[in-house]
Amino acid sequence: MTHRLLTVGAGAATAALLTACGTGGSISDSADGAELRVVAAFYPVEFAAQQIARGVAGVEIETLTAPGVEPHDLELTPRQVGAVKDADLVVYSSGMQAAVDDAVAAQAEGHTLDTTDVVPLAQTGDDDSHVDDHSADAHSEEEHSDEAQGSAHEDHDHGASDPHFWLDPERYATAGAAIADELADLDPDNAEAYQANAQRFASDLTALDAEFADTLASCRHDTLVTTHEAFGYLADRYGFHQVGIAGVTSDAEATPARMAEISDIVGELGISAIYAESTLGGDLAEVIGTETGTEVLVLDPIEGITDTSAGADYFEVMRANLEALQRGQECT
Repeated sequence: MTHRLLTVGAGAATAALLTACGTGGSISDSADGAELRVVAAFYPVEFAAQQIARGVAGVEIETLTAPGVEPHDLELTPRQVGAVKDADLVVYSSGMQAAVDDAVAAQAEGHTLDTTDVVPLAQTGDDDSHVDDHSADAHSEEEHSDEAQGSAHEDHDHGASDPHFWLDPERYATAGAAIADELADLDPDNAEAYQANAQRFASDLTALDAEFADTLASCRHDTLVTTHEAFGYLADRYGFHQVGIAGVTSDAEATPARMAEISDIVGELGISAIYAESTLGGDLAEVIGTETGTEVLVLDPIEGITDTSAGADYFEVMRANLEALQRGQECT
């Protein structure tokens, strides 16, 4: 498929994360002297905000979702609700976290940025885009993948949008640019720094996108069997067909019929690997892997960074995902 280049600016590799902490008080009486308080709903928007604010003094970034907490299941403490109320900017994705949506609607008094307003989201289970064949058996895999997607529509609820836009580097850069615009509006004195950081972030994401495109340009398999359907954007961008054992949400359950169907597809297509997730455990994938003799590798949707993550930040984990895909899809 065509890989559009992101806006390129002067850029080096992504640097260390900024410290994110919050007191829940107002900016004027903040003990740490913060002049601009940003509340980010969960890790990917927190990381983007950190990249955009890097090197700018007086910016405090707080995340509402602690490491290891499933973002979809987040419940806010009274202090966190207060942080939303007192923030100069709240960055969130509506539909991702009901508790955050409610707090923003009821409490947010400063600027808010809903990433769904600036990043186009796809409907879960969609397979409408044309994807170029990657291998001699791609046509066969595509047919089976389409059948599996059709069954998934019957077995799972695919009415909502897929929130995992950050797995597409281009979409993620769009979110970063929107954060820069908001911060520049709030803090005009540092507007140039925010915009330069957005260009650097986009440049880093362009480089990442090129790595994925080059590494995955020629793969034996184009069917991507995942524990749940969190990788639609990644699959679409790099020419794969995602087949989820369960639906898009992490708590979606797979029926016995669905498990049997996936096992049949894996066996018929001779798929080399299926993908579990570090945050969910590999029970579903391990069952199918054992039944079919297929290797089980890990893909991380990067909803958060924990001690078990395959890297310390978004870029490191994405590159670990790339290594898993190269091996599992047999890319040369």
